[in-house]
Amino acid sequence: MREIVLDTETTGLDPLRGDRLVEIGCVEIFNRMPTGHTFHRYINPERDMPEEAFAVHGLSSEFLSTKPLFAEVADEFLEFIADAPLVIHNASFDIGFINAELARLSKPPIPRDRLVDTLLIARRKHPGVSNRLDDLCSRYAIDNSRRTKHGALLDAELLAEVYVDLIEARQSQLILAESDGPRTRAGHDGPRRQRETPLQPRVSDDDREAHRAFIATLGDHALWKEYLS
Repeated sequence: MREIVLDTETTGLDPLRGDRLVEIGCVEIFNRMPTGHTFHRYINPERDMPEEAFAVHGLSSEFLSTKPLFAEVADEFLEFIADAPLVIHNASFDIGFINAELARLSKPPIPRDRLVDTLLIARRKHPGVSNRLDDLCSRYAIDNSRRTKHGALLDAELLAEVYVDLIEARQSQLILAESDGPRTRAGHDGPRRQRETPLQPRVSDDDREAHRAFIATLGDHALWKEYLS
């Protein structure tokens, strides 16, 4: 199953009061494994950057002034996420900003039934404790040392790892690998992965003919004939 792990950075907390998106980061996962495909864009918010927001993500008005507007990346973003479920930490915050930007372009909003909110999952699994992304990284021994500031793509990458542990998919993958892998290597019956496209033969007809010619030169006293008698 294809899913998109998503994070955003903004100028503030409320899109209804003029706060805007400044960064979107997306990581594609398939069957809970990263595929290596990502979407990452900085966005010109067409407004100033409050000091409180700059302290969180370090994106200045000067830096963002040369970046594209959301209108210029919206179609590419929507094409990337397609109809996949969106895995987001505190999903109502991010989707509120994304839908506000889509509304400015008269585009339909992303429905909330597509959202997988990892904050809600974490609160059910770990009640009564803090479940910020940094806390979850520490809890699941995920290296977040690069996270000196908030960044949409890095946070999406970290969340993709957290998500696998939150839903205990990593343990299931390890159990499957341990149960299937040795059986196949030992030669017992078990599931084997098949190539979608078979490899092309590496031995040509000319190679076969040359081998037959070589064998003919060995005559009737070739060493291996002792084992065929």
